[in-house]
Amino acid sequence: MKRILYFLVTNIAILLVLSIAISVFGLDVYLQQGGMNHQGLLIFAAIFGMGGSFISLLMSKWTAKRFTGAHVIEQPTNQVESWYLDTVRRHAEAAGIGMPEAAIFDSPQVNAFATGARRNDSLVAVSTGLLNTMNRQEAEAVIGHEISHIANGDMVTLALIQGVVNTFVIFFSRVVGQVVDRAIFKNESGHGPGFWITTIVAQLVLGILASILVMYFSRQREFRADAGGADLAGRGNMISALQRLKQSVEQPPLPDQLAAFGISGRFGDGLRRLFMSHPPLDERIAALKAQG
Repeated sequence: MKRILYFLVTNIAILLVLSIAISVFGLDVYLQQGGMNHQGLLIFAAIFGMGGSFISLLMSKWTAKRFTGAHVIEQPTNQVESWYLDTVRRHAEAAGIGMPEAAIFDSPQVNAFATGARRNDSLVAVSTGLLNTMNRQEAEAVIGHEISHIANGDMVTLALIQGVVNTFVIFFSRVVGQVVDRAIFKNESGHGPGFWITTIVAQLVLGILASILVMYFSRQREFRADAGGADLAGRGNMISALQRLKQSVEQPPLPDQLAAFGISGRFGDGLRRLFMSHPPLDERIAALKAQG
Protein backbone atom coordinates (compact mmCIF):
# COMPACT_ATOMS: atom_id res chain seq x y z
CA MET A 1 0.00 0.00 0.00
CA LYS A 2 2.79 2.43 0.82
CA ARG A 3 4.02 2.76 -2.76
CA ILE A 4 0.51 3.77 -3.87
CA LEU A 5 0.03 6.15 -0.95
CA TYR A 6 3.34 7.98 -1.44
CA PHE A 7 2.83 8.22 -5.19
CA LEU A 8 -0.69 9.64 -4.82
CA VAL A 9 0.31 12.10 -2.10
CA THR A 10 3.19 13.39 -4.24
CA ASN A 11 0.98 13.55 -7.32
CA ILE A 12 -1.76 15.53 -5.52
CA ALA A 13 0.82 17.94 -4.08
CA ILE A 14 2.38 18.54 -7.50
CA LEU A 15 -0.99 19.12 -9.14
CA LEU A 16 -1.96 21.62 -6.43
CA VAL A 17 1.31 23.49 -6.89
CA LEU A 18 0.82 23.52 -10.66
CA SER A 19 -2.77 24.74 -10.28
CA ILE A 20 -1.68 27.58 -8.01
CA ALA A 21 1.09 28.52 -10.44
CA ILE A 22 -1.41 28.50 -13.31
CA SER A 23 -3.73 30.79 -11.36
CA VAL A 24 -0.99 33.18 -10.24
CA PHE A 25 0.51 33.60 -13.70
CA GLY A 26 -2.84 33.58 -15.49
CA LEU A 27 -1.85 30.88 -17.93
CA ASP A 28 -5.48 29.82 -18.46
CA VAL A 29 -6.10 33.14 -20.23
CA TYR A 30 -4.24 31.80 -23.25
CA LEU A 31 -6.83 29.03 -23.59
CA GLN A 32 -9.64 31.51 -24.28
CA GLN A 33 -10.62 32.59 -27.72
CA GLY A 34 -14.02 34.22 -27.31
CA GLY A 35 -14.75 31.60 -24.64
CA MET A 36 -12.91 28.52 -23.54
CA ASN A 37 -10.86 26.84 -26.23
CA HIS A 38 -11.56 23.19 -25.42
CA GLN A 39 -8.98 21.78 -27.81
CA GLY A 40 -6.29 23.99 -26.33
CA LEU A 41 -7.50 23.17 -22.84
CA LEU A 42 -7.23 19.44 -23.49
CA ILE A 43 -3.65 19.81 -24.72
CA PHE A 44 -2.87 22.02 -21.74
CA ALA A 45 -4.44 19.45 -19.36
CA ALA A 46 -2.51 16.58 -20.95
CA ILE A 47 0.82 18.38 -20.60
CA PHE A 48 0.27 19.26 -16.96
CA GLY A 49 -1.58 16.03 -16.09
CA MET A 50 0.97 13.66 -17.57
CA GLY A 51 3.82 15.89 -16.46
CA GLY A 52 2.63 15.92 -12.86
CA SER A 53 2.27 12.14 -12.85
CA PHE A 54 5.74 11.47 -14.23
CA ILE A 55 7.35 14.02 -11.93
CA SER A 56 5.74 12.05 -9.10
CA LEU A 57 7.17 8.84 -10.56
CA LEU A 58 10.66 10.31 -10.85
CA MET A 59 10.44 11.47 -7.23
CA SER A 60 9.00 8.19 -5.95
CA LYS A 61 12.19 6.74 -4.47
CA TRP A 62 13.15 9.99 -2.82
CA THR A 63 9.64 10.48 -1.46
CA ALA A 64 9.40 6.94 -0.08
CA LYS A 65 12.75 7.22 1.69
CA ARG A 66 11.84 10.55 3.27
CA PHE A 67 8.35 9.50 4.33
CA THR A 68 9.42 6.22 5.92
CA GLY A 69 12.96 7.04 7.01
CA ALA A 70 14.07 3.94 5.11
CA HIS A 71 17.78 3.17 5.45
CA VAL A 72 19.40 1.75 2.32
CA ILE A 73 21.78 -1.09 3.12
CA GLU A 74 25.15 -0.42 1.52
CA GLN A 75 27.17 -2.82 3.67
CA PRO A 76 25.32 -5.36 5.86
CA THR A 77 26.02 -4.95 9.56
CA ASN A 78 24.40 -8.18 10.77
CA GLN A 79 23.17 -11.56 9.61
CA VAL A 80 19.61 -10.40 8.97
CA GLU A 81 20.77 -7.58 6.69
CA SER A 82 23.08 -9.97 4.84
CA TRP A 83 20.25 -12.43 4.29
CA TYR A 84 17.91 -9.64 3.17
CA LEU A 85 20.41 -8.20 0.70
CA ASP A 86 21.19 -11.65 -0.73
CA THR A 87 17.48 -12.43 -1.09
CA VAL A 88 16.77 -9.19 -2.95
CA ARG A 89 19.74 -9.85 -5.25
CA ARG A 90 18.70 -13.45 -5.94
CA HIS A 91 15.09 -12.53 -6.70
CA ALA A 92 16.15 -9.62 -8.91
CA GLU A 93 18.40 -11.87 -10.96
CA ALA A 94 15.62 -14.44 -11.31
CA ALA A 95 13.16 -11.74 -12.39
CA GLY A 96 15.62 -10.29 -14.92
CA ILE A 97 15.94 -6.81 -13.42
CA GLY A 98 18.84 -4.79 -12.09
CA MET A 99 19.68 -4.97 -8.41
CA PRO A 100 17.31 -2.60 -6.55
CA GLU A 101 18.33 -0.54 -3.57
CA ALA A 102 17.44 -2.65 -0.52
CA ALA A 103 16.22 -0.69 2.48
CA ILE A 104 14.73 -1.27 5.93
CA PHE A 105 12.41 1.15 7.71
CA ASP A 106 11.55 1.19 11.38
CA SER A 107 7.89 0.28 11.92
CA PRO A 108 6.12 -2.30 14.09
CA GLN A 109 3.67 -2.96 11.25
CA VAL A 110 4.29 -5.87 8.90
CA ASN A 111 4.82 -4.02 5.64
CA ALA A 112 6.96 -3.74 2.53
CA PHE A 113 6.93 -1.77 -0.70
CA ALA A 114 8.78 -1.31 -3.95
CA THR A 115 9.00 1.81 -6.08
CA GLY A 116 11.10 3.52 -8.72
CA ALA A 117 10.83 4.98 -12.21
CA ARG A 118 12.82 2.22 -13.93
CA ARG A 119 13.06 -1.55 -13.59
CA ASN A 120 16.83 -1.32 -13.25
CA ASP A 121 16.83 1.64 -10.84
CA SER A 122 14.31 0.80 -8.15
CA LEU A 123 13.89 0.48 -4.39
CA VAL A 124 12.66 -2.38 -2.22
CA ALA A 125 11.99 -1.69 1.44
CA VAL A 126 10.72 -3.87 4.29
CA SER A 127 9.72 -2.92 7.82
CA THR A 128 11.46 -4.08 10.97
CA GLY A 129 8.06 -5.45 11.97
CA LEU A 130 8.06 -7.75 8.97
CA LEU A 131 11.56 -9.03 9.65
CA ASN A 132 10.71 -9.63 13.31
CA THR A 133 7.34 -11.28 12.70
CA MET A 134 7.70 -13.44 9.58
CA ASN A 135 9.97 -16.44 9.20
CA ARG A 136 12.58 -16.46 6.44
CA GLN A 137 10.39 -18.32 3.95
CA GLU A 138 7.49 -15.92 4.41
CA ALA A 139 9.69 -12.83 4.25
CA GLU A 140 11.32 -14.21 1.10
CA ALA A 141 7.87 -14.50 -0.50
CA VAL A 142 7.02 -10.90 0.41
CA ILE A 143 10.30 -9.71 -1.11
CA GLY A 144 9.47 -11.75 -4.22
CA HIS A 145 6.09 -10.04 -4.36
CA GLU A 146 7.75 -6.61 -4.31
CA ILE A 147 10.36 -7.61 -6.89
CA SER A 148 7.48 -8.76 -9.12
CA HIS A 149 5.93 -5.28 -8.90
CA ILE A 150 9.18 -3.89 -10.30
CA ALA A 151 9.57 -6.57 -12.98
CA ASN A 152 5.96 -6.06 -14.08
CA GLY A 153 6.51 -2.31 -14.46
CA ASP A 154 3.62 -1.52 -12.13
CA MET A 155 4.84 1.93 -11.10
CA VAL A 156 5.27 3.06 -14.72
CA THR A 157 1.82 1.73 -15.61
CA LEU A 158 0.41 3.48 -12.55
CA ALA A 159 2.02 6.73 -13.70
CA LEU A 160 0.46 6.38 -17.16
CA ILE A 161 -3.00 5.71 -15.72
CA GLN A 162 -2.64 8.53 -13.20
CA GLY A 163 -1.50 10.86 -15.99
CA VAL A 164 -4.61 10.13 -18.05
CA VAL A 165 -6.77 10.57 -14.94
CA ASN A 166 -5.03 13.87 -14.14
CA THR A 167 -5.64 15.08 -17.69
CA PHE A 168 -9.39 14.62 -17.51
CA VAL A 169 -9.61 15.96 -13.96
CA ILE A 170 -7.86 19.17 -15.02
CA PHE A 171 -9.96 19.42 -18.19
CA PHE A 172 -13.40 18.83 -16.68
CA SER A 173 -12.75 20.86 -13.53
CA ARG A 174 -12.11 23.92 -15.70
CA VAL A 175 -15.12 23.26 -17.90
CA VAL A 176 -17.28 23.01 -14.75
CA GLY A 177 -15.65 26.17 -13.40
CA GLN A 178 -16.55 28.14 -16.50
CA VAL A 179 -20.15 26.88 -16.55
CA VAL A 180 -20.67 27.75 -12.88
CA ASP A 181 -19.03 31.16 -13.28
CA ARG A 182 -21.37 32.05 -16.13
CA ALA A 183 -24.59 30.47 -14.81
CA ILE A 184 -24.35 31.38 -11.11
CA PHE A 185 -21.93 34.28 -10.89
CA LYS A 186 -23.22 35.83 -14.14
CA ASN A 187 -19.72 36.43 -15.46
CA GLU A 188 -19.97 36.49 -19.26
CA SER A 189 -16.33 35.63 -19.75
CA GLY A 190 -16.66 32.58 -17.52
CA HIS A 191 -13.24 33.31 -16.15
CA GLY A 192 -13.87 35.36 -13.00
CA PRO A 193 -13.37 34.57 -9.29
CA GLY A 194 -16.17 32.00 -9.42
CA PHE A 195 -14.24 30.09 -12.06
CA TRP A 196 -11.15 29.77 -9.88
CA ILE A 197 -13.04 28.78 -6.74
CA THR A 198 -15.18 26.22 -8.55
CA THR A 199 -12.22 24.82 -10.46
CA ILE A 200 -10.24 24.14 -7.29
CA VAL A 201 -13.22 22.47 -5.58
CA ALA A 202 -14.09 20.45 -8.69
CA GLN A 203 -10.50 19.36 -9.11
CA LEU A 204 -10.40 18.01 -5.55
CA VAL A 205 -13.75 16.20 -5.88
CA LEU A 206 -13.02 14.78 -9.33
CA GLY A 207 -9.54 13.76 -8.18
CA ILE A 208 -10.99 11.68 -5.35
CA LEU A 209 -13.55 10.07 -7.67
CA ALA A 210 -10.90 9.40 -10.31
CA SER A 211 -8.82 7.56 -7.72
CA ILE A 212 -11.36 4.73 -8.05
CA LEU A 213 -9.78 3.86 -11.39
CA VAL A 214 -6.27 3.98 -9.95
CA MET A 215 -7.29 1.77 -7.02
CA TYR A 216 -8.93 -0.75 -9.37
CA PHE A 217 -5.67 -1.02 -11.29
CA SER A 218 -3.74 -1.41 -8.04
CA ARG A 219 -5.95 -4.27 -6.86
CA GLN A 220 -5.53 -6.17 -10.11
CA ARG A 221 -1.75 -5.79 -10.05
CA GLU A 222 -1.61 -7.16 -6.51
CA PHE A 223 -2.94 -10.50 -7.73
CA ARG A 224 -0.25 -10.56 -10.41
CA ALA A 225 2.48 -9.64 -7.93
CA ASP A 226 1.28 -12.42 -5.60
CA ALA A 227 1.64 -14.87 -8.47
CA GLY A 228 5.13 -13.50 -9.14
CA GLY A 229 6.08 -13.90 -5.48
CA ALA A 230 4.82 -17.48 -5.61
CA ASP A 231 7.00 -18.19 -8.66
CA LEU A 232 10.09 -16.74 -6.99
CA ALA A 233 9.67 -18.10 -3.46
CA GLY A 234 7.11 -20.89 -3.71
CA ARG A 235 3.33 -20.82 -3.71
CA GLY A 236 3.08 -22.28 -0.22
CA ASN A 237 5.40 -19.61 1.17
CA MET A 238 3.42 -16.84 -0.52
CA ILE A 239 0.16 -18.16 0.92
CA SER A 240 1.77 -18.50 4.36
CA ALA A 241 3.04 -14.92 4.17
CA LEU A 242 -0.44 -13.60 3.38
CA GLN A 243 -1.93 -15.66 6.19
CA ARG A 244 0.68 -14.30 8.58
CA LEU A 245 -0.10 -10.78 7.40
CA LYS A 246 -3.79 -11.36 8.05
CA GLN A 247 -3.08 -12.64 11.55
CA SER A 248 -0.67 -9.88 12.53
CA VAL A 249 -2.14 -6.71 11.08
CA GLU A 250 -4.96 -5.79 8.72
CA GLN A 251 -3.81 -3.15 6.27
CA PRO A 252 -5.91 0.08 6.34
CA PRO A 253 -8.61 -0.17 3.65
CA LEU A 254 -7.96 3.37 2.43
CA PRO A 255 -5.00 5.62 1.76
CA ASP A 256 -4.66 8.01 4.70
CA GLN A 257 -5.61 11.07 2.69
CA LEU A 258 -8.95 9.48 1.76
CA ALA A 259 -9.65 8.11 5.22
CA ALA A 260 -9.26 11.66 6.53
CA PHE A 261 -12.33 12.63 4.52
CA GLY A 262 -14.42 10.04 6.36
CA ILE A 263 -14.76 7.60 3.46
CA SER A 264 -13.47 4.62 5.42
CA GLY A 265 -15.98 2.94 7.69
CA ARG A 266 -18.87 5.27 6.87
CA PHE A 267 -20.32 3.46 3.89
CA GLY A 268 -21.07 -0.14 3.03
CA ASP A 269 -18.49 -2.65 1.95
CA GLY A 270 -19.35 -2.22 -1.73
CA LEU A 271 -18.50 1.48 -1.85
CA ARG A 272 -15.53 1.18 0.49
CA ARG A 273 -14.04 -1.49 -1.75
CA LEU A 274 -13.84 1.00 -4.63
CA PHE A 275 -11.17 2.92 -2.73
CA MET A 276 -9.13 -0.08 -1.55
CA SER A 277 -5.59 -0.21 -2.95
CA HIS A 278 -5.30 -3.94 -2.16
CA PRO A 279 -7.83 -6.76 -2.51
CA PRO A 280 -8.93 -8.41 0.76
CA LEU A 281 -6.32 -10.88 1.98
CA ASP A 282 -8.84 -13.73 1.85
CA GLU A 283 -9.33 -13.12 -1.88
CA ARG A 284 -5.59 -13.04 -2.51
CA ILE A 285 -5.08 -16.28 -0.62
CA ALA A 286 -7.98 -17.93 -2.48
CA ALA A 287 -6.56 -16.81 -5.84
CA LEU A 288 -3.18 -18.40 -5.05
CA LYS A 289 -4.79 -21.64 -3.85
CA ALA A 290 -6.86 -21.77 -7.05
CA GLN A 291 -3.66 -21.74 -9.11
CA GLY A 292 -2.83 -25.16 -7.74
